[in-house]
Amino acid sequence: MANSACTDNCETTRTYRTTVPVTLSFEQIRSGIASEAPQDLKNPGKIYVKDNYIFVNEVKKGIHIIDNTNPQQPQNIAFLKIPGVVDMAVKENTLYADNYMDIVAFDITNPKAVKETGRVKDVFQNGLTDGISWYYNPQNQTVTDYEVKIVTEKVRSDCGQGSNVNPIYYYGNDIAFKNGAVQSGASGASGAAGAAGATGTGGSMARFTIYDNYLYTVSQSDLLLFNIKTLNQPTQMSKINLGWGIETIFPYKDKLFIGSNTGMYIFDNKNPEKPERLSIFQHARACDPVVVHEDIAYVTLRTGWCGNAPNQLDVVNVSNLTSPRLIKSYQMQQPAGLGIDFPNLFICESQYGLKSFDATSATNITLQQHIEKINAYDVIPLEGKRLLMVGKDGLYQYDTSNPKSLKQLSVIAVKREN
Repeated sequence: MANSACTDNCETTRTYRTTVPVTLSFEQIRSGIASEAPQDLKNPGKIYVKDNYIFVNEVKKGIHIIDNTNPQQPQNIAFLKIPGVVDMAVKENTLYADNYMDIVAFDITNPKAVKETGRVKDVFQNGLTDGISWYYNPQNQTVTDYEVKIVTEKVRSDCGQGSNVNPIYYYGNDIAFKNGAVQSGASGASGAAGAAGATGTGGSMARFTIYDNYLYTVSQSDLLLFNIKTLNQPTQMSKINLGWGIETIFPYKDKLFIGSNTGMYIFDNKNPEKPERLSIFQHARACDPVVVHEDIAYVTLRTGWCGNAPNQLDVVNVSNLTSPRLIKSYQMQQPAGLGIDFPNLFICESQYGLKSFDATSATNITLQQHIEKINAYDVIPLEGKRLLMVGKDGLYQYDTSNPKSLKQLSVIAVKREN
């Protein structure tokens, strides 16, 4: 007897995110820089603060320049268009940013008329942002990137009998795409800027930081060092291979703490021309920004395309830099960036909001406030008075004089496209 089967045809409408390859020539990338009028925030990424200015990355598009003279009424005054930009750092009146494979120096003396002053070519071979990779091809002089597209299609199936239409899966802020260049890796981390000179401050997700006359950057596999003694003409000095999955860099005193999706690297930076690796604190595979205060490092681990470790905060004793030791782990929801303004610890919980903790005791970190119904990606605490927070909803500022009841001072909201 012949086997019978359901032969009905069912039609279902599926909407999902996918990635589409985009090829850019070196000429398009390098000539695509422009100082423009202010634009709305649409897809904000990392943040950086210098004096009365806030720099907000519009992921791979450019940098918003915000005049924050009055934190209650910040003014979006200019937009610096930079193809492929994700990270930035500032010393005096010079801003450093990535332009896909290059690092570019800009004179920001007049933030409404920014000028390119220097460039180090062919620094990065690839990059990874929000789970999407781009690749550099020096032979063809092109970069292949991937854009996220929303696709709606009608799918015919046998009424659920073994059909498979490859649904999209979400992991908090991270996305596992149906198609495209998705692979393990991570975004950035950093914090307070260096010892000498008028440098700014980055968030815990930064891949760029400045110490003295040196700019440090991390790629997915390397720590790269640049001499910026001549501010407008950076020169590459050295490269230290760290393996794969490097994410963030945080300078503290004369040490560098580098987050990866498998652990935290600690470097002695007493000789800033030659950072020396001291140790690695290993953890389960996860996204991993880090901040440090005195002998304690605070590391958030997040499930997503970086790995599948539990969502948690690891508190690590780094009094012996050659042998870091876990003190305690705390369960979190979907932790991303974090900032320490001791004894207050601020943790972004992605779509679950922003949390303020009392970290006076490393073994008894307690929740002080949970601000819900916002999306929180990264923070920068400012001198015990204010907190900058960026997320998918926009750029927020809070008065932190009472860490148990943060007071919102202002917000520059993201403008959603219809």
